[in-house]
Amino acid sequence: MPNSNVRPTDNLSSQEREFENTIRPQSIEDFSGQPKLVENLRIFIKAANLRGEALDHVLFHGPPGLGKTTLSRIVANELGVSIKETSGPVIEKPADLAGLLTSLEPRDVLFIDEIHRLSTVVEEYLYAAMEDFKIDIMIDSGPSARSIQLSISPFTLVGATTRSGLLTAPLLSRFGIKSRLEYYTADILQMIIIRAAGVLHVRITSDAAMEVARRSRGTPRIANGLLRRMRDFAQVLGNGVIDMDIVEHGLRALNVDESGLDDMDNKILTTLIDKFKGGPAGINNIATAVSEEAGTIEEVYEPFLIQEGYIMRTPRGREATEKAYKHLGRKKDPTNSTLF
Repeated sequence: MPNSNVRPTDNLSSQEREFENTIRPQSIEDFSGQPKLVENLRIFIKAANLRGEALDHVLFHGPPGLGKTTLSRIVANELGVSIKETSGPVIEKPADLAGLLTSLEPRDVLFIDEIHRLSTVVEEYLYAAMEDFKIDIMIDSGPSARSIQLSISPFTLVGATTRSGLLTAPLLSRFGIKSRLEYYTADILQMIIIRAAGVLHVRITSDAAMEVARRSRGTPRIANGLLRRMRDFAQVLGNGVIDMDIVEHGLRALNVDESGLDDMDNKILTTLIDKFKGGPAGINNIATAVSEEAGTIEEVYEPFLIQEGYIMRTPRGREATEKAYKHLGRKKDPTNSTLF
């Protein structure tokens, strides 16, 4: 069975990480959603296994919480190899990367989360490893310094990023398989929630699971997080069963509204409309106004708000849509034109 190393940059608590690992699907058969991606991956993995070769390098990109880490582990499981996990910011110098690469067995998987945050020098060092399975090792230092080239085992690099646009063209071109993860439908999320509840030995009614799914922003991580909270409410305020009454009370207590928007989502929309007259407004100005990092807004909140039609990106900045005004019960000022 492949071994999985915990990433040093995980910002989850140990309890949250244990929960996520408990409910993660281990095989491609158990993975729900992303049907086209999964079917292609199934074929590529089977072909690599039939040839006894390393799978081509894989890039998973898309918003956070959609299953990039889970899929990387499934890839290793389906290949029947081990996986080593790290993240871009942790690999500070080429020697760090060399240590990882030289420890890999043939066909192993190296998973690099936040791969867009690799330093330039480390990224350039990675090119030869990905393309020719060779690395240069520096011997000594100063005038007597010299490099020797070492061969490494053929391996599969699986990169994950929420911001594929920040990857350089040379690095991007070296991934033979590029897969974008999309937001999940409520039906698929309902299946994920029911499966997770079964793993946790928690009873949840079908309609309650659908309501949680509908308000989970199309994201399994959020759905599973809400399931944990509903379990708490059910145990303390009910009989342990998560039903519609528990879900409605719990979501109201967590300030998750009917559209699945939480406090920060609504704060962003309110700020854009009330402080910036609906926009256009720059992301840095919005971030300052809501006391949040611009990168967090761009990676975590904005993709869903754009997908659901609450915000538009324009050359001049972000603008609130008619749907955002209706959601907040506001009326758009007809004198606020963005034409000039």
